[in-house]
Amino acid sequence: MHRSTGYIPAVTEPPPGDPSAASVPPQLATAAPTLWRDGDFLRLWSASTISIFGSLITRTALPFAAILVLNAGPIEISALRSMELIAALLIGLVAGAWVDRLRRRPIMIWADVGRALLLGSIPVAFILGGLTLPHLLLVAFAAALLSTFFDVADNAFLPTIVPRERLVAANSALTASGSVAEFSAFGIGGFLIELFTAPIAIAVDALTFVASGALLATIRRKEPPTRTRAEREPVLREIRDGMRIVARSPTLRALALSHGGTHILWGVFGTVYLLYATNDLGLGPAAIGVIAGLGGAGSLAGAALAPRLTRRFGIGPTILVGMIGFTLGNAIIPLAPAGAALIGAAFLSTQQLVGDAFGTVYEIVEVSLIQSITSDRVLGRVNATIHTFTTLMTLGGAVIGGVIGELLGLRAAFALGILGGVLSIAVIWFSPVRRIRTTPPLVEQPLSGDQLPLTE
Repeated sequence: MHRSTGYIPAVTEPPPGDPSAASVPPQLATAAPTLWRDGDFLRLWSASTISIFGSLITRTALPFAAILVLNAGPIEISALRSMELIAALLIGLVAGAWVDRLRRRPIMIWADVGRALLLGSIPVAFILGGLTLPHLLLVAFAAALLSTFFDVADNAFLPTIVPRERLVAANSALTASGSVAEFSAFGIGGFLIELFTAPIAIAVDALTFVASGALLATIRRKEPPTRTRAEREPVLREIRDGMRIVARSPTLRALALSHGGTHILWGVFGTVYLLYATNDLGLGPAAIGVIAGLGGAGSLAGAALAPRLTRRFGIGPTILVGMIGFTLGNAIIPLAPAGAALIGAAFLSTQQLVGDAFGTVYEIVEVSLIQSITSDRVLGRVNATIHTFTTLMTLGGAVIGGVIGELLGLRAAFALGILGGVLSIAVIWFSPVRRIRTTPPLVEQPLSGDQLPLTE
């Protein structure tokens, strides 16, 4: 068990025998100057920042390509979002098993190359006059397959680059730079859409994936040795093991359920937000892009707050406060009056600053906790299990949000999303996570029969 200095005393005594609330020296340390002298981390950080910048442009441009170029409505936007989620569901658990079998960096590089080619096909088809909704759906589906492999490998790769005691610092740094990218990308993306059309704006994202892959290729840190073919179990058994680890761990189980609630909210909001801002509030792409960019400022504040709140209040309370602030911030959106563009912009801007700040706080601490308490041998499968479950919740939110938005109106759909946030708060409140002040230790156990490498 790793023990470090900087012990944070527990505010409340954990129940006897509850390892998730044990008072041990924290493994989630805050920022340290040596992190910025690590060349491999800087390369990973740079690749992540560049990729996020382009991806956020596409997050706005892809649905706008459907709305403005192909006249899509709520059902079509829901289908576009659902294709991405269905792809992630189909491949998520398999991706986790393969990420634990193979080296993670090559997976990330090839995923970047594939996404660059897929997204590059959209502006080409538009210029040739052949862009269709099925094309957008196909690209969204295939790119999501690659993104799932990339995301699972990325979360499992970071502890190879950064010691576990610096994971909060590393995740905060990655989130902070991503926030700056968000602040600029959404604003730039909105203007690019108005000046050059949405498909041309997507070409920027294709180029960023090329740059990200090139930077990842320069990382020299060796990964832990992979298992030999003789040591590997059948893929389905490895997938089952990853699911059992999450299901048996009170901490991981609660984090997965609570994160699923927030993804219900994201699924609903991702389907109806642009339609609501455009049709109900009367905002254009440039204004929406600038407002969305404010979320970068909120996320930057959250990235700065996460280590401080963790030191002051502990891990569990920080996650809980983050979820409460995230839910309340997003509840502001449907309160904006219809047809009042300036007032509506103020409401949406408040949501970006408040909701994104607190959402970033809980995500940083949550991800760092999962990375810190999970053995490297199963981290890919644990990440994939949680990712697949939360993707399923996002899909449910996207589909139901589209149907409710079509039948009952966009504001009724927002109400469903807010219920997802309330569910997340309730799960954390009634789980052992709320009592965690410092990181539970990583427990290594040998594999024999049904015995698994547990996480706590």
